[in-house]
Parts: sequence; structure tokens; C-alpha cells
Amino acid sequence: MCKGLAGVAALPATCLKSAKDIKHRLGFLLQKPEPCDRSISCGQKEKTPSPPQVCEEEVKKWAESLENLIHHESGLSAFKAFLKSEYSEENIEFWIACEDYKKTETPTKLGSKAKKIYDDFISTQAAKEVNLDSSTREETKKNLLEPTPFCFEEAQRKIFTLMEKDSYRRFLKSKLYLDLVSQSIKSGTMKKLKGHSLDYSRLIPQYA
Repeated sequence: MCKGLAGVAALPATCLKSAKDIKHRLGFLLQKPEPCDRSISCGQKEKTPSPPQVCEEEVKKWAESLENLIHHESGLSAFKAFLKSEYSEENIEFWIACEDYKKTETPTKLGSKAKKIYDDFISTQAAKEVNLDSSTREETKKNLLEPTPFCFEEAQRKIFTLMEKDSYRRFLKSKLYLDLVSQSIKSGTMKKLKGHSLDYSRLIPQYA
């Protein structure tokens, strides 16, 4: 038994060892475990989602026409991202809204959906107003009096043409598009090009 605590130096070696053991055990018991994020498995790092891969045929079709580009899921996503970088995403959003509107099967829903599209994109007070001439704007407004699935057909066609002649051409020459082509090569999805250099000029139409 340890007696005479006149100072630490006077304590026998066995007492000092016992005191250190007790302190170590108490410290271990009082330690709180680190919280573990349930969304990530303990001991594992969060994985960054891999970007979508595209194959040679898809990339070539995107360069052939705007229609091919926006009717492909990955192509549409890429084009939307490009337009957003140019602060002109309202054009493709309007086109998508029109495509969705034409698929409306319930006649009673046509009126409310048509009004929302008009208020969002065509009205002069619209937050995402698209660039339409006054005659097309007025014609579309009249169509809303008796809504049909084709209320926005002319307006949609003009916005499509606007994108085709302007932003689509810039997209094909953008870093975003070229990076997608490069990614396809690196990921091995362009099997036909193995061992051959890629001629970008044949993927990108030359415009005057």
C-alpha cells in the first residue's frame, strides 16, 4: 500500500506505475468515438460521380445537326450546360417546355400549361423571355384563346432556328464539346480510333 505522499519524487516506483495505469484506463473510457457520416461508409472516401461517357457515333451525330444533339439525353445536357455558361438557357428551356406541352393528353390541362409557358417565356414581363418578333408573339397569344397541342409550334420553330444558327455553331467549337470528344477517346469508347489520331475537323462542320 502506498503511504506518505510527501511528494511525487518520494513515491515508490510501483505506486507511480499503478497511478499511470489507472489514468490511462480512465482516459480511454472517457474518449468519445468520432461520429461517422451515414451517407458514406466508415473508412471509405466519398466517390465523385463519373461524367457520362459518349461514343464516337453519338459525338458525330451531335455535330451533324442540332436536332440530333438535343434529342440525345447526354447531348441535351451538354448543350444546356453550354447555354447556361452563355446566359441564354431560356431558349432551350422554352424548347423543352414546348415539347412537353405537345405531349399533354388531357385537354383540360392544355389551357393552364399553355398560360404558364406564355407567362414564363413569351410575355414581355417574362423572367425568361425568349427573342421572338412581335407578329409571332401576337399569333401565339391568340392561339391561347383556344389551346391546342400546337399553340407554340411557330414560336418553337423560330427559337430552334435561332439556336441552330447561333449558339449551336459556337457549341461545336467550344471547349466543353471538345472535352467530351477527348474524354471519349481516353475512356476507350472510341474503339474504331484505336491507334489512330483523331481529326477534329471531320467532327466539326466548317461554317463560313
